[in-house]
Amino acid sequence: MKEKIKHGLKIAKKNIVEYVLTNRLFISYVVLSLIMTVLVRKFTIGSFFALKPLLTDLGLIILIGGLGYFVKPKNQFKYYFVWVIFFTALCIISSIYYRFYTSFASFGELATLTQMETVTGSLAERIKLVDIMYILVPFIFYFIHRKLSSSTYYYFIEKIEKGKKMVVGTLLVATLFLAYSFGTANGTDYSRLAKQWNRVFIVERFGIITYQFNDLVQSLTPKISSLFGYEEALTKFNDYFSKKEVHEENKYTGVLKGYNIVFVHMESMQTFLMDVKLNGKELTPQLNNLAKEGMFFNNFYPQVSTGTSSDTEFSLLTGLMPAASGTVFVSYYDRKYFTLPKYLKENGYYSFSMHGNFSSMWGRNKAHPSLGYQGMFYEESFKYTKDDVVNLGINDHLFFQQAIPIMENIENTYSNYMGTVITLSNHSPFTLASAHSDYDLSYTFNKTDEKTNEVKTITTDYLSESVVGGYFKSVNYADGALGDFLKYIKESKNFDKTLFVFYGDHDAKLSKQEIDYYYNLNPETGDTYKEGDPLYVDYDFYKHELNKKTPLIMWSKNKDLSRIFKGKIDYTMGMYDVSTTILNMYGLNNKYSVGHDIFNTKEDNMVIFPNGNFLTSKLYYNNSTSEYEVFDKKFKVDQEYIDKLIKITEEKLEVSNSIIVYNLLDTVSMTGE
Repeated sequence: MKEKIKHGLKIAKKNIVEYVLTNRLFISYVVLSLIMTVLVRKFTIGSFFALKPLLTDLGLIILIGGLGYFVKPKNQFKYYFVWVIFFTALCIISSIYYRFYTSFASFGELATLTQMETVTGSLAERIKLVDIMYILVPFIFYFIHRKLSSSTYYYFIEKIEKGKKMVVGTLLVATLFLAYSFGTANGTDYSRLAKQWNRVFIVERFGIITYQFNDLVQSLTPKISSLFGYEEALTKFNDYFSKKEVHEENKYTGVLKGYNIVFVHMESMQTFLMDVKLNGKELTPQLNNLAKEGMFFNNFYPQVSTGTSSDTEFSLLTGLMPAASGTVFVSYYDRKYFTLPKYLKENGYYSFSMHGNFSSMWGRNKAHPSLGYQGMFYEESFKYTKDDVVNLGINDHLFFQQAIPIMENIENTYSNYMGTVITLSNHSPFTLASAHSDYDLSYTFNKTDEKTNEVKTITTDYLSESVVGGYFKSVNYADGALGDFLKYIKESKNFDKTLFVFYGDHDAKLSKQEIDYYYNLNPETGDTYKEGDPLYVDYDFYKHELNKKTPLIMWSKNKDLSRIFKGKIDYTMGMYDVSTTILNMYGLNNKYSVGHDIFNTKEDNMVIFPNGNFLTSKLYYNNSTSEYEVFDKKFKVDQEYIDKLIKITEEKLEVSNSIIVYNLLDTVSMTGE
């Protein structure tokens, strides 16, 4: 028996050695490609040793590689090299993209690459050493090929390789890996894979290659045929809105009739900044004062996807969610939408948008007219020099200064108007605007000399060298410009019949680690406090997600309006709730919004995010892990409650996306008839 085992092992060893020697190019392709997929998971979502995504990626790599045996050995390098280049590009794009959006790139967003020319500084800031590592892989593979070429490898393989047999054997091995991965997946896994909302989960469960191939199918499906899935989408659309509750009036109904409204879009401004105070000075004194004077919604959350600022503009005006794939402003701007500007236009209002950047940025020159704006005042409407440019365009100080006369002229020309004023100085990379701020980020502390017992006063400034420190200074600069704008408004003879709505468009896209540096900075060493230290702050996933909320402030210098729009509102609120809430103040209603009037839903409101996460006044739910954090410890959460909210989330996301992709509003009227 022992001899048989010995003989069997000897034969197995011989076969393995023979296989390795005769398949060195294929094995090199597999190993190098797999290493890249493991690294991209490690350096994005931190999933390094997870077995299922590793086996799924391995199975697909082998499956693709197995088809290479159909190619003659002397040409196999070209086939494998193309795929190595593809995987390299996939990993580099995924890695950089994740740092921007905490998500993964989509084929549906290829059109947004036209925006890269305006954010090259942001891109350069996000490139890391690991991205260079991916680039080395094709060179390593080419070096292996050259070594094999200099030997008799290809000549020998040409003589002995049986291509069809190798294809069958290799595909069988790949099938076994994939069968295990997909065979152990449950219904929830498949549901998330089909819907593609939670990209991080798909990569965590099925790997980066499955995610990209699945995304390609999802992106092409509605484009292959405009009727694909239309009937099903229309049925769900009609069912959803036929059951939607009738909008009820409240104490704010009609309070804005006859009044103008101007939205002020505050780039990358987060609410937690309002609590930052260093060396006795507030980081955002102007914003803080504005919140005290007006109505401040302190639990307000943007719901952006990859369209960032443009997603915010879309959700704010329509009450819908961003597109599941791609961005509305670039890929779906030509659909029919019911928007705030359109409703107000029906009531005699002129509408305009204003920005210190090119009108082509995010395709606003096409998207804004489609959303109902009648006038557009962009870069060409302002006088400036190169020295006046901070970040992506005209600095906020000069922009506000020149915006006021334009707005005054609009008020003197039209009986009523609605407008959106979009700032940009506080855009990443934040180091550009931060150079114009003198906000002091230093820490001063006393330290006793161990030898002399002398107490010395020491000042350090590690924060200024950090990413979050640069963001703080940039915010302070933008806040100063906001103060200028408010001063102009108050001094002007105009705007006495205008409500201003200030909102942060989205978070700064800083990582949890980058923000944690502020909360846990040890000013003596420049390092961060660790768990167990008395000064350690537990800044976990949920705190980071909740920190992404932005200010929403309604303010007016009109005495009657200032009495109405006053105080702090604690209700949890999303960007898609803004238009419904504002329209009610004009006595109007958009039936086809998926948001709510916050003064009707109040503490029962629910904010849904594009990745399937959701937030209520009671808890935050993480769709990737199916875990949640309960805020109200007295509130008892059961699975039935969670399942109900998950159903609401999925239904809203699906209906909203169907409206965008299939142009479902083209069949109905704004009145809902």
